[in-house]
Amino acid sequence: MRYVVFDLETQNYFSDVGVNDPASLDISVGCFYDSEADRYYAVTVDELSSIWPVIEGADALVGYNSNHFDIPLLNKYYPGDLRHIKSIDILESIRESLGRRLKLDSVASATVGAKKSADGLQAVRWWREGKVDEVKKYCLQDVKVTRQVFEYALKNGHVKFKDGSKKREIPLDTSKWGDKEDVSMTHALPF
Repeated sequence: MRYVVFDLETQNYFSDVGVNDPASLDISVGCFYDSEADRYYAVTVDELSSIWPVIEGADALVGYNSNHFDIPLLNKYYPGDLRHIKSIDILESIRESLGRRLKLDSVASATVGAKKSADGLQAVRWWREGKVDEVKKYCLQDVKVTRQVFEYALKNGHVKFKDGSKKREIPLDTSKWGDKEDVSMTHALPF
């Protein structure tokens, strides 16, 4: 299965747009990992169209809170409909199993010993200060961490998190994560 792990950063906050709808925000940077090419990509909003062929070649999009945040936001820019690509949202799987949401940093540090380098609010500040390379570096780290958690979960059927001083396992149903789905998709590429 060819999967693309991705994460997006924004130019603004929900408080700037007055609603909690991710599609009302504007992308600053998007980072992507293509499992087939074993390659990472970091693009600014102006370069997003260069990533469409990678996304369209994927059997699944993988993210953390991606169904609620990243896919609706990216779909605003994509000329087709990303909801036609299989989506694996690790946070959604955690919430289904545990009954609550957990931060990526909490899961990643307990599961694979990886950490995020900052947070989304800092990424907006960096963007506004013109520190595009800092935003890309932060976003790439999130994609690397998400990829590690995804691959661990796929192999082991669980992730971990710290509950006080103890590590706890969260069983995840990953049995269908590797399945290819036969769907018709609206592609952005001309044929």
